[in-house]
Amino acid sequence: MTIPDQLTLFGAGAEGATRRSSDRPAPTAQAASAACYVSVVVDIPARALSEPFTYAVSGDLVDGVKVGATVLVSFARRMAAGYVIACAGTPDGLAGAESLDPSSIKPVRAVLAEPAFSEQSVAVARWLSQTYVAPLSECLRLFLPPGHTPRVRRLEDGTYEVERASVQEVHQRVVALTEEGRAFVPPERAVRQRQLVEALACGPVTTSELNALYGGMSATVKALERRGVVTVEERRAWRGCDASTTLSSASGAAPAQLTAGQRRALSAIEHARGLGRGDVVVVDGVTGSGKTEVYLAAIERVLAEGKSACVLVPEISLTAQTVGRFRSRFGDAVAIFHSRLSAGERLDQWDMVHAGVARVVVGARSALFCPFRDLGLIVIDEEHEHTYKQGQSPRYHARELAAYMASLYGCPLVLGSATPSFESLARCAAGSFGGVSWTRVEMPERPAGATLPRIVIADLRREFARGSRSMFSKPLLDGLMRVVERREKAVLLHNRRGFAPFLMCRECGCVPTCDHCSTALTYHERTHTLECHTCGAVHPVRPYPAPGSACPRCGSRYLAKMGMGTQQIEDALRSLLPPDVAVIRMDADSTKAKGSHQRLLEEFDAAECAVLLGTQMIAKGLDFPEVTLVGVVMADYALKMPDFRASERAFALLEQVSGRAGRGERAGEVVIQTYLPDDPVIRAVAAHDRSLFVPADLAQRAELGYPPYVRLVNVVCRGKDRNVTERYVEALAEKIRAIASQEHRVAPAGASGLSAALAADSTERPQVLGPTTCVIERAKDRFRFHVMVKCPVGYDISRVLSRALSEVGARRDVSVSVDVDAYDLM
Repeated sequence: MTIPDQLTLFGAGAEGATRRSSDRPAPTAQAASAACYVSVVVDIPARALSEPFTYAVSGDLVDGVKVGATVLVSFARRMAAGYVIACAGTPDGLAGAESLDPSSIKPVRAVLAEPAFSEQSVAVARWLSQTYVAPLSECLRLFLPPGHTPRVRRLEDGTYEVERASVQEVHQRVVALTEEGRAFVPPERAVRQRQLVEALACGPVTTSELNALYGGMSATVKALERRGVVTVEERRAWRGCDASTTLSSASGAAPAQLTAGQRRALSAIEHARGLGRGDVVVVDGVTGSGKTEVYLAAIERVLAEGKSACVLVPEISLTAQTVGRFRSRFGDAVAIFHSRLSAGERLDQWDMVHAGVARVVVGARSALFCPFRDLGLIVIDEEHEHTYKQGQSPRYHARELAAYMASLYGCPLVLGSATPSFESLARCAAGSFGGVSWTRVEMPERPAGATLPRIVIADLRREFARGSRSMFSKPLLDGLMRVVERREKAVLLHNRRGFAPFLMCRECGCVPTCDHCSTALTYHERTHTLECHTCGAVHPVRPYPAPGSACPRCGSRYLAKMGMGTQQIEDALRSLLPPDVAVIRMDADSTKAKGSHQRLLEEFDAAECAVLLGTQMIAKGLDFPEVTLVGVVMADYALKMPDFRASERAFALLEQVSGRAGRGERAGEVVIQTYLPDDPVIRAVAAHDRSLFVPADLAQRAELGYPPYVRLVNVVCRGKDRNVTERYVEALAEKIRAIASQEHRVAPAGASGLSAALAADSTERPQVLGPTTCVIERAKDRFRFHVMVKCPVGYDISRVLSRALSEVGARRDVSVSVDVDAYDLM
């Protein structure tokens, strides 16, 4: 048996856990008689291997080797998996292989998986790799079916083992009546046959459903199948399709009439569709203005033309309500895609899109990598959210990726938000970017005459001067009592989970910190633990006066809980409100379990009178008409973060959470507690007018050189040895400076992530800052140093960074991450 025969593995259902092959050299004659040649990206995550290699394909494998297929190849005296990105009849037809001697080209050893992505996906992966300085193999992996990344291991005996996909398809048996069976009348005493025929009268039913209804029906099904009354067919089962919810606001029924703003937005989207060049429409609508209905109406027209659509949402907590609305409108044509699904559910949702069963995908940023058929529309809801920025390599931003995909597919990109990002506003002000139009459409009104909520600013300085030591100001406390009296609902925002941000010894001032990170431990009252929110380490602590609650430095038992978290506020609410008022907490601790987001929201929706307390995950997208009060327990946390985007993020958070109130018939009220009532952001939120702070904030960014006026890159180096890591990052910084001074390269308009209209003088060189320690100097036992690079918007900084990394070389004991258009500078 030949080596390719031993290793051929199509799809996830192939028999056998592994396939093996010896790494012996292939005969030259096999390469010489190749039927075709392919470019293969070897699946080894190294920046130096981002370019493809040429391999030959023999006649018995040619049918399976196509663009998107996963293959087994010999590379550098080892066997490795790789991805086919191009095919040609001769080496001359492949880029970079024109001068190769066909007799010297190694053959493809086997086909491990059938094609999973298209030539357009290859173009997207190349763009990701070049723009975000990431290995091409990492970018191609994003397009593979979930759980199907190949693994090739060398065994002790010199053979190689290809691991089978960890996630497998599932099938179900479906029973249906035949034409003859519709006229079949069971004997009077054949009770089981009568039950089966009655169950199938309305349509096919799965065997699992039959067994659940009537108990064991296998014998009856087999008997009637032999008589030709029923047929039994095995079909693909789709996990992850049960998105049923009791949320009352998940209905997708279309309104009788659209508002003027909705009609303008829909008209702009249709105009962009007609042009077919990837234009961008920014729907700038106040909270509750009906942006989702605009998306639904636009998708209806896309589906009517036989095309597909992708809708991104920033939070998993929004999925149940959003998917409920989309499935109410489009039925089973909707697939959901996010990280809270199991591996099997993610695979089945991916397969639904691949098979064309689902033509609307709703999910997080990873939904962009689904195998769409004829993509006709991309929608990014709450486009300002930082969660659209990927935290691991490739560190892409979903907005930039979607804009590139829209231009590639010739479909419009719709960005919706009540608080659009400064980057999007800048591009709309310029009118175009990257050869496509950027149009901003305002939706200033809420449907059905609903009004924006009244904003009350509670000055905590005055509360303190009056002698109040409560975490609830008088305006917020009075508002909560009115909610209880009228049997309504309230939402409270506090963007700090846990019970207290940290403990402090009252005698020596010691603050317990993580042994592995440079961060203080957060106290959690429910579990009596100190937890690190950086690495996840958990340290049990006993409450005073139990043994073990002493200060780690001086032994004192006077450990004070400093600050407050959502757990502490939850306890205060339960003691303050009557027992019949439901208090529901949503944060990263209470939503760890699968389905907990939906369960908590359904509990809040079903309650007669309730308070929903949570972090920023409750601040956007939720639509509950019964909510008449929104409270922000402490707005200053967001305002004073050490980040140039602090004001922009604070305004977005406060404006978004304010919009949860007054979405029904009753007017809404918002109470914002702050020590900084005169801050421009607070005044802008109170007036629902971002112009009160945006011009001053943009002027400050322009003066100091921050986006959207420049591109910002953050290069972080991590290592266990502080000195080694510091020397490496210093060498890298010097290399970046040297290369930037030697060459000047400006990318075509649109190649960067920011508006070309706001670019600095193209003759300006990049500014390299650092290296210096990160704000969190040590995380997970690794010291962290970073270099920040500022450059003009049109400057091709990715090429400079790639060359610098290549010339400095890699070290096994130092890891480097490159974050182009960085959002997180901590």
